[in-house]
Amino acid sequence: MGREEYIARSIVRAITSANGFEKKKSRNPLALILALFAVFFSFYELHLQKIRPADFANLRRNYWEVDDESYTESFQPGEAGKTGDALKSIGDMGFSGSTFYSTTDQKFLVKSVPRHSEHSFFRDDLLTPYVEYMVTHPRSMLIRICDFLGASGSSIGRMCGFAPSHHIVMDNIMYGREEAKKRGDADWEDWDLKPTSYFYPERDIADGALTSEATKSQLADEFHDKIILSRAQADEFFESLETDTKLLAEHNAVDYSLFLVRMKAPRQEATDPNTSAAAAGMVPTDPPAAPPSPPSWRTGIASPDGKHIFRAAILDFFWAKHKIQPRLMTFLINAYNLLISKKGPMSITTTPDEYRERFLKMCRGIVEIREE
Repeated sequence: MGREEYIARSIVRAITSANGFEKKKSRNPLALILALFAVFFSFYELHLQKIRPADFANLRRNYWEVDDESYTESFQPGEAGKTGDALKSIGDMGFSGSTFYSTTDQKFLVKSVPRHSEHSFFRDDLLTPYVEYMVTHPRSMLIRICDFLGASGSSIGRMCGFAPSHHIVMDNIMYGREEAKKRGDADWEDWDLKPTSYFYPERDIADGALTSEATKSQLADEFHDKIILSRAQADEFFESLETDTKLLAEHNAVDYSLFLVRMKAPRQEATDPNTSAAAAGMVPTDPPAAPPSPPSWRTGIASPDGKHIFRAAILDFFWAKHKIQPRLMTFLINAYNLLISKKGPMSITTTPDEYRERFLKMCRGIVEIREE
């Protein structure tokens, strides 16, 4: 069994059992000692526990209509499968060293948060405001985080960083893509968008000649097109972005991104821009059609020209300016600008208000409004 399978198994155990371990029939003291011994010498399979489980359970049950049984079912491997088979590894490691998984039913994604500055910021600074905000803003475009897992106890793998110590479980707004492929529909397009006007060393030093193409490909995407929206759709889009990013700026978050999904609309969408993608039979209704009722940016917004369905969410809001690692990066970039070349701030070293301003400008720039 490889590293990814061990990590997946520890995630599944944390979700499907109360204390992160599968229930044992025997309470033999020797068996307990051997289990603790195995945990300590584990490289990849860490003992994970849910952080603030009551808060996330409250969001799922009472505001997102995700009942405990269906949620846990998504993390079950099936009768013939092993524990780790309930999650499928996707994507690559990226700059942050994150691991990504999807549940086999594609309803949820699991992303590791290995950097201490990021998972401590979410736990200590943003978690309570996030939970309170998501209760009062059902149409928020912030990604829905359904659980937060953290390693407990000592182990060699945790101390040496062989496996990520924290993970978030989040809604998958790409849910339905596999079904669309099976139907023969055009594949969905997606972009991870951030303001590109910042200084990116991988791109901007020596015109990117010192960095591999694989590394540069992990930078933010560019959307060379327009999201066609009606006036009402655009107003709601901008209002949600303004409100959501205000929360993030108030808590010093920067470097978040807009994850945009575009799919070709079926012909019947052209006659009614308010018809949801789910209602047209294009994508499944469960999820992401938990409250609010479709159409929404989670289920799919139909463009008034009848050509596309769009989904969008704000992701990766874990980088905070007041944490030690961001402060160190800010110092290094400021020194580079002073001593070597004036390139300006990076997206991870700018101020929260300045980043928000550029982020909103980027979002407004990719929208074209069609007056009705």
